[in-house]
Amino acid sequence: MISQDGGVMMAEHTVSSTHPLPPPTTEEDRVSWLRLLRSHRVGISTFFRLMHEHGSAAAALKALPDIARKAGLENYAACSAERVGIEIRAGAEAQARLIFFGNEDYPKALMTIASPPPVLWITGNSQTLLRPMVAIVGARNASSLGTRMARYLAKGLGELGYVTVSGLARGVDTAAHKGALKTGTVAVMAGGIDILYPAENAKLGDELNDQGARISEQPMGVIPKARHFPSRNRLISGL
Repeated sequence: MISQDGGVMMAEHTVSSTHPLPPPTTEEDRVSWLRLLRSHRVGISTFFRLMHEHGSAAAALKALPDIARKAGLENYAACSAERVGIEIRAGAEAQARLIFFGNEDYPKALMTIASPPPVLWITGNSQTLLRPMVAIVGARNASSLGTRMARYLAKGLGELGYVTVSGLARGVDTAAHKGALKTGTVAVMAGGIDILYPAENAKLGDELNDQGARISEQPMGVIPKARHFPSRNRLISGL
């Protein structure tokens, strides 16, 4: 049986915000979390199910080949430490860092959604994620009136203490980020945090780090595809 998120032999699972997992505290634990999450057919719900059943990412990794074999998958291999090491080094080169589910700077609002990302890559100021947020998103081909309104709303809400969260897309998203540059804005990336998409927003993506942050649940280097955007949007709404 394969779960809806592609997990091996795991039923769909919703994380309970009242019983959160403790975050990893050592480098070995952090690598194990990332290895488990990046392993073939381990999605978010399966990740948390394995963690609850086995008590740690390291123990879950040891159990994965047997779980896969029982599901009819032979010669299963979990994501290697070497592969995770490449991702971590790429993150360091991009001046990004990892936030794990349960960390103090992990957004509390995301812990209450059905499928919270176990791991987030972030650039910029993580404290921005702890402030009150409002999402402003809209059409990529918005009218000039629409973009002016988005920018005006973001600016005004920023002056009232709200952080604007959006998706760094063309049109309304771009206008909203620009309106909130001085007060705080968060861009949720559909692809890897090191892939600024669209390319025309690369400068804006760097600028918003001064008073905000960029975050992504995707591995480093992932080029955003159509299937990534619904997942990205659940994080925007969650924040």
